[in-house]
Amino acid sequence: MAGNRGKTSLRCRNRARNPMQEFDRLPPQLRAWVATASLPWTARSVRQAYEKALAQTGDAALALQALDKMQNRLIAKDAPKIWGAAVPQIAQRQRP
Repeated sequence: MAGNRGKTSLRCRNRARNPMQEFDRLPPQLRAWVATASLPWTARSVRQAYEKALAQTGDAALALQALDKMQNRLIAKDAPKIWGAAVPQIAQRQRP
């Protein structure tokens, strides 16, 4: 177990930057998304993913939906490694 991340097979790194300052610099809608995220996203990684999705979609709401899909893929990838092949179906998170 690595700190408060829990058990995961996903890549974890230590950061030299101030994570709270980076979080505070995120746009409000992205801070709200991260606050309810299932995975422990860093401000840097979520900003990069959001900006890429925003460039592709041109719409903030669609970019957040793309982040939901990305997060669900990561959870689906990690779940069998953590809980075994018989893991129950992962419920897809639906945002209002």
